[in-house]
Amino acid sequence: MATQLLMPKATAVWLVDNTALSFDQIATFCKLHVLEVKAIADGEAAQGIKGLDPVITGQLSREEIARAEKDINYRLKLSEPKVRVPEAKRKGPRYTPLSKRQDRPNAILWMVRNHPELKDAQISRLVGTTKSTIEQIRDRTHWNSANLQPMDPVTLGLCSQIDLDIEVDRAARNRPIEPESGDTLLPASATENLDFNQPDDSEELDADKVFAKLSSMKSAPEDEEDDL
Repeated sequence: MATQLLMPKATAVWLVDNTALSFDQIATFCKLHVLEVKAIADGEAAQGIKGLDPVITGQLSREEIARAEKDINYRLKLSEPKVRVPEAKRKGPRYTPLSKRQDRPNAILWMVRNHPELKDAQISRLVGTTKSTIEQIRDRTHWNSANLQPMDPVTLGLCSQIDLDIEVDRAARNRPIEPESGDTLLPASATENLDFNQPDDSEELDADKVFAKLSSMKSAPEDEEDDL
């Protein structure tokens, strides 16, 4: 991130009042127009603005000012900051430009259908939406549900492919493992009939035993009649 001059107009006021720098040097350093610097010197501009000493703020050294005062063609250079302030990390939902906000419901619908493992918080981070909107699209109670079309949020420019892959991978790691289905389930007939026994193909019918059984059943009534 490039270092920028703090309060350029206030700095220009101080340089005009406290140095022998040319208007052009001050204008280049403060990124102002030469005529604006001249107006500051004439008291026609920046009235009421208190000058800001760039030496105190650490953005300019006295040696640098002295070097520029001796050479009218020399251009002042900002001093390197002694302390670098880390950039604040973004918190909360991603900001979505106004021109793309109308596409968010379509992107949410795409993620709900194609990646049901994603949590509402993850979807919110990706496209910058609210939990209530996600719930309405899940339940098809959104005011525009009839016209929504699932569209890839990456194609719409609402998030990057890397961010989407990271969230999907994170959701997949947190998803519980589903039990594997095997061949151990009994057929429906077995669950309906508790006396069900699997047929044994190894047993073959013996014709002689069958005829002997039939003969004994036939002779039994005849013996009963003889007894009478």
